[in-house]
Amino acid sequence: MLMNKVFAQHFAAEWVEAWNSHQLDRILSHYADDFCIETPMALKLFPESQGVISGKDLVRQYWTLGLEKIPDLHFEILDVLIGVNSLAIYYINTATNKKSVELMSFNDQLKVNKAVVCYTE
Repeated sequence: MLMNKVFAQHFAAEWVEAWNSHQLDRILSHYADDFCIETPMALKLFPESQGVISGKDLVRQYWTLGLEKIPDLHFEILDVLIGVNSLAIYYINTATNKKSVELMSFNDQLKVNKAVVCYTE
């Protein structure tokens, strides 16, 4: 399935609103149970993970810690890029002034099953 612009823009807007709400259940509603994330932040917070956190329960623990460490976290979308079964959200965390790109792959239920995150230093 080719990701379409309407879905991608709607998803990205809801995704950012969820993160900005800091409501973990709302954030996690975008993700499949077998979700896996690869991110340098996981490597910093959980060195034993080698930067990869798998499964919604472990991701919940990881993001709980992240939201505690950055209580004023706030994302603003800079751009949304469309792939075949994926999209990338280019955004800035205004709390840290760091830019990020999050590439997300989707399953058949249009839930994110894998994300790869890249940050500016």
